[in-house]
Amino acid sequence: MSIFGKIMSAIFGTKAEAAPGGGMAQVDVEKVVSDMAALKTEKLDWRKSIVDLMKVLDLDSSLKARQALAKELKYEGDMNDSAKMNIWLHKQVMNKLAANGGKVPADLKD
Repeated sequence: MSIFGKIMSAIFGTKAEAAPGGGMAQVDVEKVVSDMAALKTEKLDWRKSIVDLMKVLDLDSSLKARQALAKELKYEGDMNDSAKMNIWLHKQVMNKLAANGGKVPADLKD
């Protein structure tokens, strides 16, 4: 499974219940991730940090994993500039979650 697929699965997993009329209910990404973060002993700023988001979701947040995610999402910048890449990754992940049926607050997207 792709890294983004694992992110989707961790957030949407069993939370995406069928809505009346046969449609899919929109998953409130902020609520799901905030609830997961509340269960962690470490304070994680998932709203700003891709590393913390991945930690909340119990995914590998190493540089290697983030570089693999960047390749998957077609990052064209310098993968050795992890600060820039991380900012880009966080926005892209939030945008893609929104594009795939997630309800994502506007301030977390582009």
